[in-house]
Amino acid sequence: MKQRIVTGLIGGAAFLFLIYAGGAWYSLLVLLLALVGHFEFMRMARLQPFNVAGILGYVLMVSILWPSLTFSTWLPISTPDLMIAILLLLLIYSVLRKNQFHIEHIALTLVGALYIGFGFTYMAATRNLPDGLMLTVLVILAIWSTDSGAYFVGKTIGKNKLWPEISPNKTIEGSLGGLVAAVVVVLAVNAWLGNLSIVHALMIAVVAGIVGQLGDLVESGLKRHFGVKDSGQLIPGHGGVLDRFDSFLLVFPVLHLLGIV
Repeated sequence: MKQRIVTGLIGGAAFLFLIYAGGAWYSLLVLLLALVGHFEFMRMARLQPFNVAGILGYVLMVSILWPSLTFSTWLPISTPDLMIAILLLLLIYSVLRKNQFHIEHIALTLVGALYIGFGFTYMAATRNLPDGLMLTVLVILAIWSTDSGAYFVGKTIGKNKLWPEISPNKTIEGSLGGLVAAVVVVLAVNAWLGNLSIVHALMIAVVAGIVGQLGDLVESGLKRHFGVKDSGQLIPGHGGVLDRFDSFLLVFPVLHLLGIV
């Protein structure tokens, strides 16, 4: 726990600084996180990250993310067209590999690229909005406070399991505690530093508090399916990029789809 707290404080401070810096610095951070996260997903799924199919997966993931980065340039092909082309190439590759690379591998390659690509795309796109700095900070604080609130409330008074088949340590009491923590932190920070309406800030907190926990359960389900404890070991005490950013990958897209950010 000591290592987890120290790493979290140092990493969190550096992360918030890069959010504040914005521009190419933040875009580069998001790109690096996406590349590492995609590598972790492929490794969990037991896919080769640097063979023909693996590289095609990287190409698709980066093509999804690329337009949202501040230093991006024009791409000669649209993402939907590229997706179709990569699907066809993966199908052909499965034939050439005589089914050693088969339809399940194709599906996992595409899902990984979409899951990682769109998740980090909306994370980058939020910072590019006119009020992007405050919106990004509030969303991230909502996610972090949900995680902390759920952990400490669950450890203290948690008795009823939330979803034991997926994540046996999570409790209903912890989940509600995380949601309350997100609301309190977001409303307090917005009242202190922000200029959003109370209703807008409350919607961010509630959606992030609920969807963030779903994102965590999605990642837990993936790890349980693939039989791994952590997606990686990049962050001491926290595991890999997907372990730390699993909530981000669902929260930011959902907030955009709902028109909240």
